[in-house]
Amino acid sequence: MTDLVPQPVTISTQPGSWTLSDATGIVADAAAEPAAQLLRELVGPATGLALPTVTGGSAGAITFRAEPTLADEEYHLQVRPDGVQIAAADIRGHRHAVQTLQQLLPAEVFSSDQVDGVKWEVPCVEIQDKPRFAWRGAMLDVGRHFFPTEFLHRFVDLLAMHRLNKLHLHLTDDQGWRIEIEKYPRLTEVGAWRTESMAGHYKEQRFDGQPHGGFYTKAELRGLVEYAAARGIDIVPEIDLPGHMRAAIAAYPELGNHPEKTLPVATTWGVHPEVLNVEDSTIEFCKDVLTELMEVFPSPLIHIGGDECPKDEWNSSPAAQAKMAELGVDADGLQSWFIGQLSSFLTEKGRRLIGWDEILEGGLASGATVMSWRSEEGGIEAASAGHDVVMCPHLWTYFDYYQADPESEPVAIGRLTPLRTVYEYEPVPAELGPEAAAHVLGTQGQLWTEYMPTSEHVEYMAFPRLCALAEVAWGTTGEYDDFRARLVAHLTRLDQQDVHYRRLDANT
Repeated sequence: MTDLVPQPVTISTQPGSWTLSDATGIVADAAAEPAAQLLRELVGPATGLALPTVTGGSAGAITFRAEPTLADEEYHLQVRPDGVQIAAADIRGHRHAVQTLQQLLPAEVFSSDQVDGVKWEVPCVEIQDKPRFAWRGAMLDVGRHFFPTEFLHRFVDLLAMHRLNKLHLHLTDDQGWRIEIEKYPRLTEVGAWRTESMAGHYKEQRFDGQPHGGFYTKAELRGLVEYAAARGIDIVPEIDLPGHMRAAIAAYPELGNHPEKTLPVATTWGVHPEVLNVEDSTIEFCKDVLTELMEVFPSPLIHIGGDECPKDEWNSSPAAQAKMAELGVDADGLQSWFIGQLSSFLTEKGRRLIGWDEILEGGLASGATVMSWRSEEGGIEAASAGHDVVMCPHLWTYFDYYQADPESEPVAIGRLTPLRTVYEYEPVPAELGPEAAAHVLGTQGQLWTEYMPTSEHVEYMAFPRLCALAEVAWGTTGEYDDFRARLVAHLTRLDQQDVHYRRLDANT
């Protein structure tokens, strides 16, 4: 199959074909061996083939070779009747080539069970390919709903299949705290559990009466990091603060602005007024949490949220008012100070801060990266000021929005972001000149899960829109009708994996 998603930069089909068989071996040096092992893991279950290591020159072999002249993540893939040649400068390029080679095989190769009676034939092609953007990702909110680690591994596989390379894990929110922090056990003993969840849309104010919760141990998350790294996926963890911290305040009331109150973990969606106080002890709590987070996640960027932080409590708190007076700032400036404390701490630890575009309000520390979600304006402002930016404006990249007529779709938060809208998104705003445009790292899709209680529902909302965004991020979009035609064939690959995607229809 040559209906690839994302489509390569260049692909030329040539006469003939090559067949993967029990005689096929792999030629790879030590640097390329992880990619060779990934290929075995991807195609082995369906084909039953071992793909042993063989020496150079073996007939019909898959040969990985280093080509230092190629760019980061770039690869060349050549399929001829006598074998497959894969060239790349680094392991990332080799991994991309492996994902493309799997897509070139019959769709049954994506089955997790051995498939008999299939000729594992690949058309002869020559592909030269590299991504436009270094940041190609998806954000998964596990705070509103908890998902088992098995699904996180599956989601990583689906990202890697589309040559995406970032999984942004939103680990905490008002409705749940999902990561083990040894110094503060009540974060998971209390903060990981709520008494019930909303049923139907928020405006209905109905509840299901069912307790919900769960959290990931450090060991589970380390295993996920290792699994993702083997597939070329970097996991960027997020602890959302100083707002969206109701679950933490429920566990430790002294973190809030009304420590005399004992609050439950939030059961309603939306923005809650409870935010962290600005005491030195609370700043130290945040640093302690980030320290344990960094023990698990090697990501150079650590996401601290910074979005939707109501200022009502600070404006009525004597302690917060005193801190504002001391600093000579208003409430926005106080949030900037709060974020700045953590930015400096992360810098001391050899990491860098990333946050939603509200972190621009009141000033932003140098070296911080901005995720522009409310519109493109935050990204334009940040990039123009020399900050790196991930463009994820909600109208194009929020996959919790409806993807078709709400009357025929499962309940969602609102709005409408159909497949075509996603595919036609351009991550670099026209207002940016070349120097500022170079600060646009890429884009990612957002899966906020208030209305996605199951992993199957996450898949339904993610795919095929994430297929479209993957091609946007790779930088090879063209005519939508051509993409849709390739997508029809591509979805057979998702069928083999039992992905619960939204089916195409005449209006898609």
